Amino acid sequence: MTDTTHTNVLKKGYARSRFGQLHYAECGTGEPVLLLHQTPRSWTEYLDVLPLVGARFRAIAMDTVGYGASAKPTGPHTIERFADGVTDLVEALGFDRFHLVGHHTGGVIAVEVAARFRDRVASLTLSGTPFVDDEKRTGPHGKVDHVDPAPDGTHLRELWDNRRRFYRPGEEAPLGRYVIDALTVLDRVEEGHEAIRRYAMEPRLPRITARTLAVCAPNDTYSRPSLAKFAATLGCPTRVLSDGHVAAPEQIPQEFAATVVEWASGG
Repeated sequence: MTDTTHTNVLKKGYARSRFGQLHYAECGTGEPVLLLHQTPRSWTEYLDVLPLVGARFRAIAMDTVGYGASAKPTGPHTIERFADGVTDLVEALGFDRFHLVGHHTGGVIAVEVAARFRDRVASLTLSGTPFVDDEKRTGPHGKVDHVDPAPDGTHLRELWDNRRRFYRPGEEAPLGRYVIDALTVLDRVEEGHEAIRRYAMEPRLPRITARTLAVCAPNDTYSRPSLAKFAATLGCPTRVLSDGHVAAPEQIPQEFAATVVEWASGG
């Protein structure tokens, strides 16, 4: 990893894991804040958030196992395996205690990680996180990101169009980053969503001891109903952000980062 005297400059690194190398990016110094991305994204979901959180903490955004530049093991993805990768990164970087942030799929992974590490997780921020219960597991669902590769490349437009409704005019740069991330895992682009629907979240929630905040963007109609369920189950406060959709960390990075910093600093 490149050394620099400017602590808020973005740095990248790799850590060893049972799966191979795990890629991460970081900014800042101090207490670690680990940020976990949604499916099928990479650390770039937090591109604009990292330096803002890094002004107060050591902000780290990893590529989940199977995504971005991290190792891509064979076999089915599960929330537990994603959490194994987080566990390996935490131990490789020597975090005795750390703050944890997860967005969408990253939030479900964060639930599993917080249940495992318990008191080592100083605070937990769940953003747009699905509450996985029987209703979620058995309810109707369709493909979210799946496209069939086409010889003429029309699947590239399909990837763009699949998520276009989540982004506003002028947000083409983050939408382009989504397309790049999806293309790196095109043959497995749905597996993170499928892993969520298989996850047994209910027995894990009582094991969480970290101070928890559940937040959601106002236009994220997929996840907003989960706020009340997390509040009822964990007894945690909830917050609806001022703007944004499924791509909240990219759409309102300043507010997102401020929320993370406020909660990690003690609420």
